Amino acid sequence: MRIHVVADAADKDGGYVSERLVQRGGEIVELDRDDLTPYDQIGESSLILLLGSDKSAHESKWKDVVAAESAFVLAALKAGTPVMGICYGSQLMARAFGGTSWRADQPELGWSRVDTTDSRLCPEGPWGQMHSDVFAPGPTSKVLGTSWRGPQCFIDDTFGARAIAWQFHPEVIPTTYERWVHEGYFGDSELEPKELIRQAHAHAAKARNLAHDLTDAALDYLGVV
Repeated sequence: MRIHVVADAADKDGGYVSERLVQRGGEIVELDRDDLTPYDQIGESSLILLLGSDKSAHESKWKDVVAAESAFVLAALKAGTPVMGICYGSQLMARAFGGTSWRADQPELGWSRVDTTDSRLCPEGPWGQMHSDVFAPGPTSKVLGTSWRGPQCFIDDTFGARAIAWQFHPEVIPTTYERWVHEGYFGDSELEPKELIRQAHAHAAKARNLAHDLTDAALDYLGVV
């Protein structure tokens, strides 16, 4: 498998998800979303993985970056390459598929369970959360999981190849989550940073196993072998 990972230059660690993709025989090729190579110029690709970002897909200052990545995603799907998105990646995919995203009243943080209709493609977790934006999926997408903040997982197969997206962070490892906390990705919150970091380390062992199982299920759904 040749897997293209689209991420910010300063935050391109795919954590447990990339770890499992490599274990499954994947070769990771990193792409900078701020200077994204058009899909038809990246060569052979088995899977596109969109990681999170401190950007907001709805903010006008990122409109060119969002437009380029949205075009990239749709071109990949139409060419038969499946797409997997996480957090910002899910918000961008929702918008590319005709949905929208916006700033939430409060960020969604820490480790929590999600309500699910598909225990394989969206297990209840608990999963790590670190985002201030929420999304509404496009009209052709099927929501598989939700939290009290909004959708947490959706799938879509109407643009060519299949796509799956998660609002939560199956990939995140404790040191990355700790860095996000220190860098203030979550904005204002009543939760203490020390408590968020404690949760990240307390859930680490289970989070890795959950992420590996989820990656396996997603690859099966997407038809990537």
